Amino acid sequence: MISTVGFIGQGWIGKNYADNFEARGFESVCYGLESEYIANKDKIAECDIVCIAVPTPSTPEGFSLEHVRSALALVGKKKTVVVKSTLACGSTEQLQKDFPELYIFHVPEFLREAYARYDVDNPHRLFIGIPTKYVTNQTYVERAELIKDIMPEASYTRILASHEAEFLKYTHNTIGYSTVLFTNMLYELGRSLDVEWDLVREAILNNPWFPEKYLSPGHQGGRGAGGDCFIKDFAAFTEMYKERISGDPSGVALLDAMVRKNNQLLRSTEKSINLLNSVYGKDAGKE
Repeated sequence: MISTVGFIGQGWIGKNYADNFEARGFESVCYGLESEYIANKDKIAECDIVCIAVPTPSTPEGFSLEHVRSALALVGKKKTVVVKSTLACGSTEQLQKDFPELYIFHVPEFLREAYARYDVDNPHRLFIGIPTKYVTNQTYVERAELIKDIMPEASYTRILASHEAEFLKYTHNTIGYSTVLFTNMLYELGRSLDVEWDLVREAILNNPWFPEKYLSPGHQGGRGAGGDCFIKDFAAFTEMYKERISGDPSGVALLDAMVRKNNQLLRSTEKSINLLNSVYGKDAGKE
């Protein structure tokens, strides 16, 4: 029986999920650093289920779980935690070890910032990641089913191991990043050949083999794959690849070249500069 759902983080992800739950009649507690939410900090411990949507930045020093750990420290013992923040593969299981008094699940979000509330209300996919060690544990399975029941209904739902849920989020964002980057290169070549991009885009949209998204070379005021997720998540993906896939210098070189090209596009159009600097440093994209 659920009496209260808590939401830690009131950015565009956490707030839209909180608004959705409230609209569906759930009693909720919202905590964030904003003035209207900060007084609710101690109330989070009373919530039966707590959704966490806080930053998981990639920096020149690597991927950080600092904000997620701080959020977990606010949750009451034996409560269920739904981490919406993007997590590097293996993070959920590590967090479960570090916070054994909690039941921690990774449920990645697939939201577009400009359409976040619509995407929350109309999800295509719902992945509920159980800490890999506990995928057959009856208590975790039952809590995963409960999470499925209270989340907005999706057309495709899977309960799976947490490292798989984590990986699927990176699959989504890195394919998006790669598509945006190659779209920009197609645009440059087409322009040099006097080919109108609208013609190319129309042809792609009418080809069922190709994706419909990420086909605008100019987006959000600039060029390249920017925004809150793509830059940092591709950096984390590259870091994981280098750590786990040994003996693949050509693969590593490809990823590094993609990063350099995308950073140049962002820098040249002054898009997502603050985030670019926070992930790669102030000299990224200047070469």
